[in-house]
Amino acid sequence: MADIEIGIFKSGRRAYGFDDIAIVPSRRTRDPEDVDISWEIDAFRFGLPLLGAAMDGVTSPRTAVELGRLGGLGVLNLEGLWTRYEDPSALFEEIRELDDDKATPRMQQMYTEPVKAELVTRRIREMKDAGITTAASVTPQRTAELAPACLAAELDLLVIQGTVVSAEHVSKSVEPLNLKRFIREFEIPVIVGGCASYQAGLHLMRTGAVGVLVGVGPGNACTSRAVLGIGVPQATAIADVAGARMRHLDETGVYVHVIADGGMSKGGDVAKAIACGADAVMLGSPLSSAVEAPARGFHWGMATFHPTLPRGTRVRTGVRGTLEEILLGPAHENDGRMNLFGALRTAMATCGYETVKEFQKAEVMVAPALQTEGKQLQRSQGVGMGH
Repeated sequence: MADIEIGIFKSGRRAYGFDDIAIVPSRRTRDPEDVDISWEIDAFRFGLPLLGAAMDGVTSPRTAVELGRLGGLGVLNLEGLWTRYEDPSALFEEIRELDDDKATPRMQQMYTEPVKAELVTRRIREMKDAGITTAASVTPQRTAELAPACLAAELDLLVIQGTVVSAEHVSKSVEPLNLKRFIREFEIPVIVGGCASYQAGLHLMRTGAVGVLVGVGPGNACTSRAVLGIGVPQATAIADVAGARMRHLDETGVYVHVIADGGMSKGGDVAKAIACGADAVMLGSPLSSAVEAPARGFHWGMATFHPTLPRGTRVRTGVRGTLEEILLGPAHENDGRMNLFGALRTAMATCGYETVKEFQKAEVMVAPALQTEGKQLQRSQGVGMGH
């Protein structure tokens, strides 16, 4: 793709988000009942290609159990409120009631409470005792510290996650985590991220990770693009890292899963993420609007409470329905925010694809008019696609 000249000194590629593209129906269609949307990573199989985001307003031990029951994988934030407090219920209630201008400073205070290793082990055991596959998230800075507690609780999948995670972190002050060494020596499979480019994705795959999270700044609560000026529109980021996956497969024979993380609030977004090359999606804000969500209609990112440079905000998502209704329906609204995986199944069937891996081959096109063509009445009335 030719670069666009920004100025004499700088050129750049054109990049695309989900609203910029459309999936093109093919010559074949299928019955939705004949479509398989299951997902396998390492030794684990899931009915849905779904991870619940490791954000306090989204995933608690209880919601992780419910996600597991429905066919997905909930990821618990091991540096969140659930591992800092014996019972954080009152804090969630307080966060819901805070004025917008008070939310960030008060949350910064809440998260100064130290993470407790015994609570890390206990929360994982709470999920494991329910019989689900367990996953939990740590930042690179706390990985070595919290890894023993994860092993003690027999965690199934570890997610090493940050705004941007690289395979080659350079520091003059501390010894950084050697991702490749840690992953090769660790006893359980590891997913790493986020990243948003071909080169960064390829280097993360070469660490031995079983999956790579793709997304820098597209989430509803994230403000990294404004605070730091970094990010890549999600459709392009996924397609680039999917390209890295194919190169890595050619080089090593090892398939590393690409997981789209952020920027998806509707069924069509999930379908486009898969069509761009994702194997699965990590959802935050859609799940925060579930009846069972810890914050009941409020959502904030993992860096919202950073002590000196917050990169996220508390947003209201509202309560829309149960987790089951949001993921599997039935939908009682027509804006694409309910029955997300029923929508994925129907999109795949409409385009004639039987499996998620096949759907990655779907044709997409740049479609600037996709959100507005013929939708004047919906937009003027604030219904349907005019929300």
